Amino acid sequence: MKAILLACVLTCAAAAQQAAEAPPILQIVRKPGTRIPPGRRYASAGAAVNVLGMSAITGDEETWLVECHQSFDSIELLDRALAAFGQQAPAEDVAPARTLIAFYRPGWSYRAEQAVRMLPRSHYFHVTIYRIHSGEEADFGELIKARRLNLDSVNLDRPDLAYQVVSGAVSGTYIFIAPLTSLRTMDDAVATLPYYAESVANPRAKEAEKISQRLEVSREHLLLRVEPRFSFVSDDFAEAEPEFWRGKPAESR
Repeated sequence: MKAILLACVLTCAAAAQQAAEAPPILQIVRKPGTRIPPGRRYASAGAAVNVLGMSAITGDEETWLVECHQSFDSIELLDRALAAFGQQAPAEDVAPARTLIAFYRPGWSYRAEQAVRMLPRSHYFHVTIYRIHSGEEADFGELIKARRLNLDSVNLDRPDLAYQVVSGAVSGTYIFIAPLTSLRTMDDAVATLPYYAESVANPRAKEAEKISQRLEVSREHLLLRVEPRFSFVSDDFAEAEPEFWRGKPAESR
């Protein structure tokens, strides 16, 4: 009974989420391989958050679950709900996972409102993970500003959302998530400005590259494919592409 009540509370809380805004907090679960419980485990628990399930198509073979939370209380409620419903993978499917919690950094995001609008229609994500030296956040912020100016200078249509990892990884870890409705958009980007040429596009970019060489420990780029069967999204979220998310065509109105 308590579990059912908790699920109802979670479901009602979903109405308070603002779909037009970037999630303030992401909890990201990275698991090796592609054997992962389907999104229905979140449905059974009455989850009040959108969960995007994705599989890597570059880098190591792994699966991502990106939970979009409004607060740490939301993380706790979901954790309790999943525990109450006993939603655990069978023993043979369990693989070591890394879970990260990240805060949204609006000032470092690029065309964030556009990125948020693209989320329900995105079939892929381009993810960049930066790791910088401790105490270099101010300079990293300047680097990101220079990057945004450089993108604006060529009008590169690659909006993204910036997040700072606060738990689950070493300090100085930042994740930039760029939604892609299709990989064809990357062809347009290459035609406009090949990625390898970003650092030599203009004098400002050259200076930014010098800063990045000093403060970055590493920079990793990944392409992820959205997997509806791993995901759990609200009807409002899925309405943008019901055939993709629900496996059925949109109803005529």
